[in-house]
Amino acid sequence: MRIHERSKDEALAKDRSDPSGQRMTTDQGIGIEHTDDSLRVGTRGPTLLEDFHFREKLTRFDHERIPERVVHARGSAAHGYFQVYESQAEYTKARFLQDPSVKTPVFVRFSTVAGSRGSADTVRDVRGFAVKFYTEEGNFDLVGNNIPVFFIQDGIKFPDVVHAVKPEPHHEMPQAASAHDSFWDFVSLVPETAHMIMWVMSDRALPRSYRMMEGFGVHTFRLVNAKGVSRFVKFHWKPLLGVHSLVWDESQKLAGKDPDYHRRDLWEAIEAGDYPEYELGVQIIEEADVEKLGIELLDPTKIVPEELVPVRRIGKLTLNRNPTNFFAETEQVAFCVANVVPGIDFTDDPLMQARLFSYLDTQLSRLGGPNFAEIPINRPLAPVHNHQQDGIKRHRIDAGRANYHPNSLSGGCPMLSAANKGGFTHFPAKVTGEKTRARSEFFSDHFSQAGLFFRSMSKPEKEHIIAALLFELGKVERKEIRQRVVEQILAKIDGELAIPVAEGLGLPAPKVSVVKGNIEKSPALSIENTKKNSIKTRRIAALVAEGVDVSEVEAARAALEKEGAKLLVIAKHLGTVKGAGGKVEVDRSALTTASLDYDAVFIPGGAASVAVLKKDGDALHFVQEAYRHCKAIAATKEGAELLSACGISTSAPGIVVSQDGAGSNAFAATFVSAIAEHRHWDRADRHTIPA
Repeated sequence: MRIHERSKDEALAKDRSDPSGQRMTTDQGIGIEHTDDSLRVGTRGPTLLEDFHFREKLTRFDHERIPERVVHARGSAAHGYFQVYESQAEYTKARFLQDPSVKTPVFVRFSTVAGSRGSADTVRDVRGFAVKFYTEEGNFDLVGNNIPVFFIQDGIKFPDVVHAVKPEPHHEMPQAASAHDSFWDFVSLVPETAHMIMWVMSDRALPRSYRMMEGFGVHTFRLVNAKGVSRFVKFHWKPLLGVHSLVWDESQKLAGKDPDYHRRDLWEAIEAGDYPEYELGVQIIEEADVEKLGIELLDPTKIVPEELVPVRRIGKLTLNRNPTNFFAETEQVAFCVANVVPGIDFTDDPLMQARLFSYLDTQLSRLGGPNFAEIPINRPLAPVHNHQQDGIKRHRIDAGRANYHPNSLSGGCPMLSAANKGGFTHFPAKVTGEKTRARSEFFSDHFSQAGLFFRSMSKPEKEHIIAALLFELGKVERKEIRQRVVEQILAKIDGELAIPVAEGLGLPAPKVSVVKGNIEKSPALSIENTKKNSIKTRRIAALVAEGVDVSEVEAARAALEKEGAKLLVIAKHLGTVKGAGGKVEVDRSALTTASLDYDAVFIPGGAASVAVLKKDGDALHFVQEAYRHCKAIAATKEGAELLSACGISTSAPGIVVSQDGAGSNAFAATFVSAIAEHRHWDRADRHTIPA
């Protein structure tokens, strides 16, 4: 069969129900005359049991919910396609990685891990990044995260780490947060968590948007080519917009002001045609080279630094369509690590092996039985033929007498597929050894890569990790737990980390005993070292009042839109604002928005406008808050007076001021460059600004 970009959309079309121009019916197709009053005896009498429409309507309502995911419950998703840049036949026989002209349909779900469906998007947490490829050979699910490692090495510990990070059982608090006793008690007693803790305490756990975060397959997989040659592979997703984060204060405030922040951002970007794009990267490792790396590839708490094995970008993922119905698609989609196609295979990673079982087992509970693969969003585009039968919610109607193999009644059909005809064959890896409940000695290094991560951070990023630990551990009630984390975990990662955390918690300085590996730093791990040369899809707030210089607004808009960004006008009221040179349309009321929603701020000239803003506490707070969050701020002509009123120096980093106006090339270039930097951490006075 031939797959194309819209193949899945076409397959879903026959399951969509459009009510436009249609009459209301029951689930049995019986027309409904009235749906506002139940059938009763007299206008004040008892309701009659024979009212089948009433009973059906209430019964269906009572059963609308299905069990939410134990982890990754809070999520949002989008449709799109994947296209490989050039054939990867040298490494894998997977067909969707062969032909650059083929656009393989995908469905991608992003999520948090710890919270329930009602939690906020911007909490400090790992983010899920799960991709379902609808290939001609069947579904391939790359079920990853925005962090390349995990808390534990063996899947048997998964219930423990999730129980520890979830709300504590005696009072069901806190929701979607890790700053509590049970989680840090677990961390302090399980040193293999050390590397993951560094990632979760870093800015990586506070993505600016789903469109601006990396994704990782976490585990080491195998790629197998048509000759049966196997190589190890690590999968990466690299966002074309770059990697950017929120700051902790922003994240906390957004959780209250807009708990749907990431969901809204993804939806609105796609609706606006600003399609999120990610390149698929691979780290391919020859089996003969594994020992030279000095890294245990089967350990999910370890990475392979990009400086040792560069990431080669082999294709692009584009998300270009929002779901038609959240429940039917985003909520019912079922990912499973075990869903692979010929040319991609597993390794003996003990966490991966547990996931091969766990995801399938979960779907049986969530989606009501073994037929969940027949739900439209899960149904593969590849034809399905087998002897699986019956069960709750069965949709497929199998023809033929034989439901067993081998058979002669159906001519032996469905026939088996040989490897050269597309049949999946497991790579024949040699396995020897005794049964044992023990781990390899190579799994025992828990701290060298945690230290590598910390030492690879820029100065601001290190400060953020320390501040995050002080916040998290500062909420831990038991002193002995705080002390164990500092002494047993942090002191073995780096003294520059452990000592200030101990001091901030009022604990004695620990005895530092750092464990180092064969590589001191990996610049690729730092967000500050990622490319910052684009402001595409960035939102810039223009603060205006009556008397604004309209020409300044329009000149700034033109300059920013030329670079792919969007200027949004903020005023006290919706409608229009009169100013010098005409009127300007207001995009957002100051009552419904905040600086948190924007990547930068612009203050146009206009003496009357600036005079009003200088007396407006909300406007002052808007600018000061953006400054504290280290965002770029620009002002033209009289607009600079508002900066002074806010106590902000016009020479501070990331502050762009021009008396020549927004139309000058120098102003536009400088402002665009300041926005592209994303944050200007070197504002020494930012903590003195009230916001």
